[in-house]
Amino acid sequence: MLEDLIKEFKEIFKYDGEVETFFSPGRVNLIGEHTDYNGGFVFPCALDFGTYAIVKKREDKTFRMYSKNFKSLGTIEFDLDNLVYNKRDNWVNYPKGVVKTFLDRSYKIDSGFDVLFYGNIPNGAGLSSSASIEVLTAVILKDLFKLDVDMVEMVKMCQVAENKFIGVNSGIMDQFAVGMGKKDHAILLDCNTLKFEYVPVKLKNMSIVIANTNKKRGLADSKYNERRSSCEEAVKVLNDNGVNIKYLGELTVAEFDKVKYFITDEEQLKRATHAVSENERAKVAVEFLKKDDIAEFGRLMNQSHISLRDDYEVTGIELDSLVEAAWEEEGTVGSRMTGAGFGGCTVSIVENDHVENFIKNVGKKYKEKTGLRATFYIANIGDGAGRYVK
Repeated sequence: MLEDLIKEFKEIFKYDGEVETFFSPGRVNLIGEHTDYNGGFVFPCALDFGTYAIVKKREDKTFRMYSKNFKSLGTIEFDLDNLVYNKRDNWVNYPKGVVKTFLDRSYKIDSGFDVLFYGNIPNGAGLSSSASIEVLTAVILKDLFKLDVDMVEMVKMCQVAENKFIGVNSGIMDQFAVGMGKKDHAILLDCNTLKFEYVPVKLKNMSIVIANTNKKRGLADSKYNERRSSCEEAVKVLNDNGVNIKYLGELTVAEFDKVKYFITDEEQLKRATHAVSENERAKVAVEFLKKDDIAEFGRLMNQSHISLRDDYEVTGIELDSLVEAAWEEEGTVGSRMTGAGFGGCTVSIVENDHVENFIKNVGKKYKEKTGLRATFYIANIGDGAGRYVK
């Protein structure tokens, strides 16, 4: 595949010399959903599929970008001296925002580059195609311009680009998992402090199966921001009543139970209940994984989905149909929605002997219930973003 991408790059940009190659993964969150911006724990891993880039540094200040995923848009250009959000530039605003954020932090980028991107992450599936291209751009900038910056700092800048330049108020989990991923490990990340721990994921005779609802996510961002705002309001109410916290993630379930009566708005209470309970689930689930107790880990995945469905209300008929069909299948250890919700993907742990039937039966039930055809991916846990070496 890499040879084909290099050939296509040379045809599009009419260039016949040496090129640089990079890769940045997608990510899936195994448990700990909508906890990142609540100062809690998440437990994502990088995937072995993601976004590839073929790159050639230029001598002038022009950036030319082409994506095989958006061929109809052709090559989109912008200039180093004019890094502003432009709706017409579509997906290119993501890498453009990263370039601007690096410059705003006084990193020396004195020329542009030509790049061909190709991602085999399904767009809009909630597996972080946007974070993948952001971190990929950061890795390219570091390499081409020999910048003295570490991955955690790049991850933070990519989040700033998404928050400030794109205008999506996302937490740091996606960029962190994409940048810091490690093969056969998931990352227990405290989004409040950015302290993290690599935890081996020993699936033995099981696989991670990701199912894409293929529902167009109209999410969105407004619903996401509503949930975030509800949680912030709940914190404010608790603060006004003497509970001194910055984030809901600072409370255990037991502590929250003692003070939740201060939150009189029913919606805020439900949202806060999810944020606190999901944070505790993530911590407990990791302990079970360390003890090699995948069955208990799976049970907590199921509980996570129920909380996201009933308290956070971010699932919808498509995600619920996929998860409920998964729960009915022999060999399913656990299944839940993953990502922001309102469409996107589910993640399941399934015994290998049952994966084939799982895909067939869950797909059939899902189509009967929703009229949509799900896409399934058997995923491996891969490394974070960097130079791509064949």
